[in-house]
Amino acid sequence: MRRRSRFKIPTKYILLALTVFCIAAMYISFSLNLTGGPLNTVAGAIFGPMQRGINVMGTWISDKADNFKQLNEVMAENEELKSQVEELTQELNETKLEQYELENLRELLELDKQYSDYDKTAANVIGKDAGNWFQTFIIDKGSKDGIEIDMNVIADGGLVGIVYDVGPHYAKVRSIIDDTSQVYGMVLSTSDNCVISGNLSTMSNDQVITFSNLNDSSHKVQIGDQVVTSNVSSKYLEGILVGYISTISDDSNNLTRSGTLTPAVDFEHLQQVLVILEKKETGEEE
Repeated sequence: MRRRSRFKIPTKYILLALTVFCIAAMYISFSLNLTGGPLNTVAGAIFGPMQRGINVMGTWISDKADNFKQLNEVMAENEELKSQVEELTQELNETKLEQYELENLRELLELDKQYSDYDKTAANVIGKDAGNWFQTFIIDKGSKDGIEIDMNVIADGGLVGIVYDVGPHYAKVRSIIDDTSQVYGMVLSTSDNCVISGNLSTMSNDQVITFSNLNDSSHKVQIGDQVVTSNVSSKYLEGILVGYISTISDDSNNLTRSGTLTPAVDFEHLQQVLVILEKKETGEEE
C-alpha cells in the first residue's frame, strides 16, 4: 500500500504570512499608540536589528558613493594637471628653442659687425655627411641668393670653409677641417705665414688641425697665438680668424716649425653660417 506523503507549506507562504503579521502588528501598535506591552516589544526585537542593519548598510553605501565621487573628481583634476604640464613643457621647449635661435642670431650679428667690410648673407645648415663633424655640409642658400663657388663661409667668429658646389637654392661647403682642405694662414702677432691643413683624425682625437712650414726661426710664435687667413691665400679673404696655436715644434731643417691649431669654429654643432658675397679672384688654386 502506498504511503501517503505529508502536507508541507511552502517556505514562501510562511515568509509572506510572517511579513503580513509583522506589518499588521506594526499598524496596530502605531494606531493604538501601544508604546509598551508585548506587541511593541516583539516589534522592536524584530525590526530594531533590521533597522540598524539598514542604517549601517545605507551609511556604507553613502560613504562609498562619496569616495567614488571624490575619486572621479581627483582623476579629472589629475588629467587636467597632466594637460597643463604638457602645455607648460611644450612652451618651455619652445622658449628654449627661441632662446637658442636668438643666441645664434646674436652671434651672427656680432660676426657681421666683426667683418663689416664684407657683404654677407645668413644661411642655415640643412644637411651634412655622416659622422660627428661638419667637414662638408649643405646650406639653404644658392645661386638665386647670390651664392657662388669659392665664396668664404664664416661662423662662431672664425673661418668655416669655402663653397665648392652651388645649386639654385642650395650650396655645398667644404670646411677647413676636411682632409682635402688647405689654407694659407698668418700668425697675427708676428705676421709669419704657414700652411693649415685639414685633418679629421686629429679633430676626432684632440679637436685640432695641423699647420706646417711656419717661418719662425726666431721662435717668437707662442702657444695661444691667433692665426688668420693670409694675404697670400688664393681663395680665402685676408684677416679671417682661423684658430689658435695649441702645439708647436721645430722641423728637422731647423728653419721652419709645425704644430697643431685649435679652430675658432665649433665644427660639431654648426647651425647657421654667414656667406661672404665676394671672392678673392687672384692667385692659383690652393
